[in-house]
Order: sequence, then structure tokens, then C-alpha cells
Amino acid sequence: MTPALHAEWTKLRTVAAPLWLLLGAIAATVALSAAATSVVTCTSAGCGGDPTRLDLTRLSLIGVQLGQAPVAVLAVLVIAGEYGTGMIRTTLTATPHRITALAAKAVALTGVVAAAGTAAVLGSLLAGRLILPGRGFTDAHGHPALSLADGPTLRAAAGSILYLILIALLSLGVATILRDSATGIGVVLGLLYLFPVLAQVIGDPHWQRLLQRIGPGVGLAVQATGDVRGLPIGPWTGLGVTAAWAAATLMAASLLLHIRDP
Repeated sequence: MTPALHAEWTKLRTVAAPLWLLLGAIAATVALSAAATSVVTCTSAGCGGDPTRLDLTRLSLIGVQLGQAPVAVLAVLVIAGEYGTGMIRTTLTATPHRITALAAKAVALTGVVAAAGTAAVLGSLLAGRLILPGRGFTDAHGHPALSLADGPTLRAAAGSILYLILIALLSLGVATILRDSATGIGVVLGLLYLFPVLAQVIGDPHWQRLLQRIGPGVGLAVQATGDVRGLPIGPWTGLGVTAAWAAATLMAASLLLHIRDP
């Protein structure tokens, strides 16, 4: 495993695309979060409504919905790019044990996404902490500054980082199964963004709730710190669904990598 990990880390740090995609994920996450927090206002106590329904933590982390796209693209390219160039033969020759080769990619990917995800999430929360008081969300109006010392906020932050890691692993599994960069990216982004859209356009409440509970993107429920009882799925349960998607695709990828590839 050690030589395989060293090889994967060398690939990631010596190619420009992974760095730019990680920086893009950080920038997209922080930028969208900052934009979202800069357009809300609070001019009175309670902000003119039920303060329990105004989830400022989730609002400050909304950029993760956009930042997950570069993360998914990076994860797909980690292995599908090798299929496209033929380098996968070199990888599998150097690491004949297929599961070890895939595991090394997963571990290396987890490390870089965890670092980028931490920077993106902390940057988003910092932006919210700096912007929201200027928009009227103050102690006087019943909204203290965002802080990781607050349990729900810490859970939302840590859960968002875990969510990005799981999306990367899901994307790695899909790309291994499909062996094509364009198709892999299209399938992963479709899974992430199509379920929420379908849930909005379908009129049947039963199917709408089902779609809100089964898609890989439901892991974002972990960001909720307000009225969690009103959510279609609980915070940790939603993250568990995303983990199940990632585990299922990696298991299928491991099986196919073992029986299909030379």
C-alpha cells in the first residue's frame, strides 16, 4: 500500500489540474456562501419571523452545493483520466493487486479533498461571521455570531467536510465503473443535481418526499441547525445515505476492476 499511496500522491501533486480543481472548489464554495449571506437582512428582533426557521449556518454553507462539482470532476479524472491516456496499464502493472490500487487512489483523494473541504467550509463560515452582523443578524436581534463552539454549527461544518469526501469517493467509484471522463462527470453531476430538481417539479407528495430522501445529495441535510424535525431526512441519516451511495459504487468498482480490467 505504501508504494501505491506514494505513486498516487505524486500524480496528484505533479499535475496542474488537481490543484486548480481544488482551488476552484474552495473559491466556488466561499464565493457562493458569501453572496448568499450578503443578500439577507434582519431589521428587528426575530427578523420579522420565526428565528428557528432562519438557519444561518446552513445559509453560510450553501456554497458546498456548488463546490461539490469541482470535487466530483477531480475524483472522476483521478482514474478515468488514466483510462483515457492508457496510463491505467502502468498503474495496474506497478500495483497488480487491483483493490490496493483503487484503495490507494481513494486514500489519496480523501486526503486532498479533506484539506480543501476544510479550507472551503471554514472560509464560508468566516465569511458568514463577518458579513451577517452587518446585515442585522446580531445578538440584539437574537442571532449570535457563528461559532464552532456551538455544537450544531460544529456538526454542520464537520458534516460538510465529510460530505465532500463522500462525494469524491462516490465519483471515484462511478468513474471506475464507466472508465470514461465525460460520461463519469455527466453521471455524477446528474445524480447530485437531478434529484433535487425532480423533487421540485413532481407534484405527488409521496414521490417528492422519496426523492428528497434517497439521492446522494441528501447528505447536505447535515448542515441543518434550525428546525431539523421539519426536514425530509435527519442530518446524520442524510449523510448516511450519501455514505451508502459511496460504499455501493466503490464496491461495484472494486468488483469490476478485479474481473474486467487486465
